[in-house]
Amino acid sequence: MRADLLVEPVAGLAEALAALDAADRALVTGLLRPQAADLAELADAVAGSPLAGRVAEAAEKALAGAAGEEHFLALAAARTAVAGSVHDALLDRVAEATGRSRDAEFEQQSTVDSVPNVLLAARSWLSDLARAGWRGIDQDLISGAAPVISALLPDPALRRLAALLDGFAAELGASCPGSALERIPARRWGDLWSRAMLLTLSVGTPEIGAVTGRLLPLGVDLHEHATAAQAQVHAILEPADGGPARLVRASVSTPKPDTVIGAGIWQLLRPHLSLLAALGAGRSMDLTDMPITAEGDLIWRDEHARTGESADAFVTARVALPTAISAPAAPLDRHPARLAVPVFLEGYAVERTGDTLTFTVAGEQLSVAAERIPAAGPLTPEAVATSTACLGLLRWDAGEFSVQPLAVETIARKKTVALHAGAWAGGTTDKVGAKAEKAATEATAVLRERAGRLLRK
Repeated sequence: MRADLLVEPVAGLAEALAALDAADRALVTGLLRPQAADLAELADAVAGSPLAGRVAEAAEKALAGAAGEEHFLALAAARTAVAGSVHDALLDRVAEATGRSRDAEFEQQSTVDSVPNVLLAARSWLSDLARAGWRGIDQDLISGAAPVISALLPDPALRRLAALLDGFAAELGASCPGSALERIPARRWGDLWSRAMLLTLSVGTPEIGAVTGRLLPLGVDLHEHATAAQAQVHAILEPADGGPARLVRASVSTPKPDTVIGAGIWQLLRPHLSLLAALGAGRSMDLTDMPITAEGDLIWRDEHARTGESADAFVTARVALPTAISAPAAPLDRHPARLAVPVFLEGYAVERTGDTLTFTVAGEQLSVAAERIPAAGPLTPEAVATSTACLGLLRWDAGEFSVQPLAVETIARKKTVALHAGAWAGGTTDKVGAKAEKAATEATAVLRERAGRLLRK
């Protein structure tokens, strides 16, 4: 990998990020009283795009205090487009650095259908947020989201927006009143607002294909929150028809009680994704007509998969990863925070300063996102610090690329051993992992018993 390309400036990146900052400043003060320069900078950033006319009109209406929901949608689309341009520029740089090919750009096949009233209600609440700005939020305004979320949740097709609004409203509610905030997470709230606004557009069902072949897991990225957890398995698919190997993902999410943490989370995820057991055991899976999206996300169905032969993730990384083709990102997923590109590194030097780890690759320094290593596995920052090879995800945050380790090779008792973040995904005999699993089992049993009492009452 050409690490030098990952530290060189990307042309136009600073200007695009400045346009995002301008949009976020406007949302801080509110779109009823924005600064003309901020909206002008956002409009200029999309001046050469099909959005130019609508965004210019939206900026003009906002400055006149006459902006409606359609104008807020245009501004949200402009902000999302600018973030997407940053994503694309960074992904081009990653492709150049890794030497890997990408599929053609994503083509949106769906069309806008009639918009249900509940989506219009969600858009209305989001528009009220934009008018008030983050400095103007209060509990009365935030409470308006509750009936909208309740109406969205029963419909599986709208649950994505419902989950976003639920978390967003809770975060805003915990920050009220906005006028008293010392620091406003403007980029984060701007991202959530613009994404939610665009999700209020009802679109047709995206096209789903099917794949057959051998699936070789690379590693699992585990996300844990107080009330939810998600595991995303990154893998390489070798198509049965002899086509080029493809980078794909398979994800599973589940609600959880806040008492289930660490290795206990796997108990909640395993029943919904048999791939986790195969990954934990270091085995491949044979797929037959497994549904897949154009973005490379497998829609997992156990009946389309069976456990295959042993598959060493590091062998896969050394042999298949360099030529694997990555799928394009869907329009709403084009955001720099969503960059998670599988990479394999070896022959690097590790520098540790306190809790900060850095890889020196071909003379260039890459930060290690050690804080992303989950507690639900044997992989630790200490193991990364003594590693000789690393299989991870290349990410971009705070203006630089970093590596999130998924697995490392290290020397123990004069032998090379592999430590995987997802080693306990399918179960474990490791003392630490087994202890955590037992505690989670007991906690879950107590919660189920208490829930049963409440239901009986």
